Amino acid sequence: MEDDQGSRRVSFGVFDLDLRTGELRKHGLRIRLQRQPFDVLALLIERAGNVVTREDLQQRLWPANTFVDFEHGLNKAINKIREALGDSADAPRFVETVARRGYRFLADVKPAGPAQIQIPIPAPPIETPVPAVAVERRLRIWAVAASAVVVLATGAVVWGLHSAARARPPIHSLAVLPLESLSSDPSQDYFSDGMTDELITELGRIRALRVISRTSVMGYKHTHKPLREIARELNVDAIIEGTVLRSGDVVRITAQLIDATNDAHLWSDSYQGELRNALTLQGSVASAIAGQIRVSLSSQEQAALRRTTVVNPAAYESYLKGRYFWNKRTANGLSTALAYFNQAIEQDPADARAYSGLADTYALLGDWQYAVMTPKEALPRAKDAAMKAIALDPNLGEGHNSLAFCLDGFDWKFADAGKEFERAIALSPGYATAHHWYAWHLALLRRYDDALIEMRKAQNLDPLSLVINADLAELLALARADDEAINQSRKTLELDPSFGLAHNHLGQAYLQKHMINEAIAELQRAVALSGGAATCVANLARAYVAGKRRDDATTLLDDLIKRSSPLHSFASEIAVIYTALGDHDQAMAWLERGASDRFNPGVLLRPGLDPLRGDARFVDLLRRVGVDQR
Repeated sequence: MEDDQGSRRVSFGVFDLDLRTGELRKHGLRIRLQRQPFDVLALLIERAGNVVTREDLQQRLWPANTFVDFEHGLNKAINKIREALGDSADAPRFVETVARRGYRFLADVKPAGPAQIQIPIPAPPIETPVPAVAVERRLRIWAVAASAVVVLATGAVVWGLHSAARARPPIHSLAVLPLESLSSDPSQDYFSDGMTDELITELGRIRALRVISRTSVMGYKHTHKPLREIARELNVDAIIEGTVLRSGDVVRITAQLIDATNDAHLWSDSYQGELRNALTLQGSVASAIAGQIRVSLSSQEQAALRRTTVVNPAAYESYLKGRYFWNKRTANGLSTALAYFNQAIEQDPADARAYSGLADTYALLGDWQYAVMTPKEALPRAKDAAMKAIALDPNLGEGHNSLAFCLDGFDWKFADAGKEFERAIALSPGYATAHHWYAWHLALLRRYDDALIEMRKAQNLDPLSLVINADLAELLALARADDEAINQSRKTLELDPSFGLAHNHLGQAYLQKHMINEAIAELQRAVALSGGAATCVANLARAYVAGKRRDDATTLLDDLIKRSSPLHSFASEIAVIYTALGDHDQAMAWLERGASDRFNPGVLLRPGLDPLRGDARFVDLLRRVGVDQR
């Protein structure tokens, strides 16, 4: 079945299979089939008409004593094959299950030869007899002409293929879809998710490439949308999909790169190694992909992808579990993540990534949205962990970003924070969170144009992130671009109509445009959907005051004061309500209390505090905190 060009192509029914390139086509159109199902199909076709036992498949495709979940992996592969071929286990046309033995390929398989170029050769005229010598001369001319045509045609085909390759639009952006776990144990999802994160991180180091962040791609886990549709939704040129298989301390990663414009398979390969070399495997995958898409790499990026990194397997597993629960962004999830990151550090005190995860966890535990710890408790621990991460690995972008967050939000050292953010982005240009948090840093300096640029970079890297989309709307409102803030809030609500913060920012923009009834309606939804988040309550109280409903605003104020506790005083939110009610003395008293609790200085930018900006006490507070007073 091997032609002159070295391909091994076979056909059955309306399908064409290239055993060399790993492509399956139906009526000439490529069908997605991952590497492992393809290998199973190839072996069945190789023995078409005969029973291929499960033992044969295991020996050929699952190395002995390496992977213990063979049964699950094979069943999944057969299901994928049937799905690709439109086949049925009950009434098979292609793959038959032979009970307690294995499988048999039923269809006739034929070699599929290369496409032939038909060259029309003119026949000699037959009306007039021609001398033998003339005939021989004419035949020679025809032969030469035919040869020339063949050469020209072949040259045209080769030139056309070469030009097509060169003409293929360059790949500047891609999305790594959640790698599929071939483990039979659902509790191992943290591992495949972690491997997806690692590959995104590795590719995100390449400045010339836009790589979609985890938050956006995880929405496609267990979905069966066409790749073109996914690419259109994420606005990317290419898609990476693959599988992860782990047994004990052995890991196998299979990945394939697909051109999203035409669903063409560009590259695929498998990488196997020990768990302690997992990061090195990911670097190898990322380097191969960079080579395939012909992206230009700096010497620093090349070195980063080629580095050999050995990890402690137990600590690495704890780290992956920590990130899995951290990404849930719930109070319980953060508490569980904290335990796993601490466990990783106990298992390997030199694990910089575990310290970075610990820093991010403490940072969120002290945030107003979760209020598991006070900022005074949480942020110093976050800073300490971030500094340890950087000391262990100065090139860890995530560590610099964590430190910058603490310098901004707790130490109020904005100049130092800016340097750390810039270092984080230089090391990890594809890290959406770094651009996201840097945008808020720039907002503190009242550099709203630059802040919006960074927030849009974050959105470009993580287009389906609710928080980033909502924060873009809030930033637009702070910049007094109210109409744009309204439009952006509506776009966020298209992603998730039940996202309370998006309703909050929409209501705030309405309030700034004096659309009081609309503001009240949106802010009431925000309070209900957010579970009574203090920021939403404060904005609703502002809207009530604007709508001449002072009693309702006072009721919300009293409730918020009753909810106030040493864990979270809601000081800045209470100050916002007092400001709306015109009681500036109480507003300043609560702001001073918030400052002593080390509130995030971004609260001083809120439009609800605008009536205080001419108050000398407020100006002095801005000076002490270090926020730009313009």
